[in-house]
This record gives sequence, C-alpha cells and structure tokens, in this order.
Amino acid sequence: MSVQQNSNNNFNWLYYALGLFFGIFTGAVITQSYIFALLGGVLGLLTAGLFLNALVKGRKY
Repeated sequence: MSVQQNSNNNFNWLYYALGLFFGIFTGAVITQSYIFALLGGVLGLLTAGLFLNALVKGRKY
C-alpha cells in the first residue's frame, strides 16, 4: 500500500518542468536570443535538480 501512495505523491517532474519553462522564459526575455533561451532552459533544469536533491530530498510525505 505504501508503494502506491508514494508513487501517487511523486511530483518531481513538476519541479523539472517549471525549471525548464522559467529558464527558457528568463533567457528569452533578457537576451531575446534563442541560443541563450536554450542555455537558460539547461540552467533551469540544473537548478531544479539541485533543488530536488538538496532541499526536497529529506521531506516526508
């Protein structure tokens, strides 16, 4: 039962999606260039991964 409950509460994909979206958005707004928008997306994904592994890892559901 706890395996099913744990998989239902797994929202890690949301952090990665938000990091990617806002990284691309920030890169596009600041530089108005596609190359830096993609770089912003990569940095957003890295920031989301750091956030998940450093801050959210010890959280109890």
